Amino acid sequence: MQFDDWLNAVKTYVEGPARPLGETIEQTGQVPDAVWQDLNERGFLRLAAPEAYGGAGLTFVEYLQLLEQFAHMHGSMRVIVHVMNSLWRSVDSKATPEQRERFVLPLVQGKQRITFTLTEPNSGSGADIKTTARREGDEYILNGEKWMIIFSDVADFFLLFCRLEGTSGGEGTLALLVPRDAPGLDIELMPPAMGITGTNHGHLTLTDCRVPVSHRLGAEGDGLDVAFRGFLDPSRTAIGMTCVGAAARSLELAAQHALDRVTFGKPLAKRQTIQMWLAEMATDIEAARRLCLYAGALFDAGEAISTQAAMAKLFGTEMLQRVTDKALQIHGGSGYFKSSEIERLYRDARMQRFEEGTGEIQKMVIVRDVITRAERKRSESSWS
Repeated sequence: MQFDDWLNAVKTYVEGPARPLGETIEQTGQVPDAVWQDLNERGFLRLAAPEAYGGAGLTFVEYLQLLEQFAHMHGSMRVIVHVMNSLWRSVDSKATPEQRERFVLPLVQGKQRITFTLTEPNSGSGADIKTTARREGDEYILNGEKWMIIFSDVADFFLLFCRLEGTSGGEGTLALLVPRDAPGLDIELMPPAMGITGTNHGHLTLTDCRVPVSHRLGAEGDGLDVAFRGFLDPSRTAIGMTCVGAAARSLELAAQHALDRVTFGKPLAKRQTIQMWLAEMATDIEAARRLCLYAGALFDAGEAISTQAAMAKLFGTEMLQRVTDKALQIHGGSGYFKSSEIERLYRDARMQRFEEGTGEIQKMVIVRDVITRAERKRSESSWS
């Protein structure tokens, strides 16, 4: 299939079968396994993977444009599409040929599920990870905790990041594929979240958990490289684009409500305040879209995008908050009830500000680049 064919297929799905599925998820609080199977059978979970792996072989920019459409549907379904289309890249980044056959290809083809496992209850999400590993023969012995780990209820493997005992900072980090039935791994599901109904998160406790050395991606010390370059940069860009899609859907709903809702004999759409809000929303959305597509084009060109990805996610998530807030205000009291789609979008929007690092983390990534450029310019000036 060509890109236009995929785009038509996604729009047809989002506007058709996905809507009642989303309503069912919201009512029952569960994402049926049939949803996973349906998305996989349609090829929606391997759009960004190479054709040689069984994927659609789309460019990152093409995938981002499809992801924008997917973000019009229920948040939990959006998350499945986003994570499954992103995580293969992280696993593949340091995989040996044998690991590619064992882990990457089954993931791309929907035969197994892997979830990203970085966040801990007592540390940030990077060089301060505390979960440790020590090597004993052909196994690593893991001790520590991970929490807020998405898809903990359905994952076959956890792409878990830890560090060798006695190391600190970026040294000695590991990326390990931990089977859900690994001895010493306990998985406890966390309470339901505020939004993204039906998607479960887990609290993982590792007590002398044994994992084969053959499940390590790359060398000892490569863990954070797998986490950030393999997954987080493109994933942050993708999250920015999911914000664009959710915001665009919110704008659609708000504009339609403004046309339909009549107060004091005049539709809301005729009122200048509402018109100004709609114009601001549309401009916000387009600015975020362009940031994401720019980062995507750089990624397709093989360039580093850490700063651009952080900008795309930072602006996208904050834009989505502004847009959904205005959209809910335009709906008035009727939008506050759970029967309203904008109420769900408003709740779901809050999660994206946590995914793959908070806005404050994104600002730290961005400012490092700003300071580096300033220092370089000052150094060049001193030599002239």
